[in-house]
Amino acid sequence: MTTYVITVPGTFTDTIETRTRAELARALRHADPHRTQMGNEEDLDVLTVNEDNTFTIRLTVEADSGPHAEQDARELADSALRAAGLDVTTAPLGPAVITGIDSEI
Repeated sequence: MTTYVITVPGTFTDTIETRTRAELARALRHADPHRTQMGNEEDLDVLTVNEDNTFTIRLTVEADSGPHAEQDARELADSALRAAGLDVTTAPLGPAVITGIDSEI
């Protein structure tokens, strides 16, 4: 198994309350990229929200391949959004992308 850092972009289709953002960040905390060498070095936040309501979710995923990591990250992001009371109409996601592989090399 390899540890991947995956980025999942998205857009909030409506204004999201601070409380909802906090709930989303809390739901994502277990996959925070700060647990990896790359996440610490680059200070990657699990959730970044921009002024135009676009957002980026960065997750740490253990998987046996890149495609599996991307799929797992998307499922984690979807689950966290639902836990925060959001769904695919209020927070559609873009494609998951590998942004790093945690390695001791």
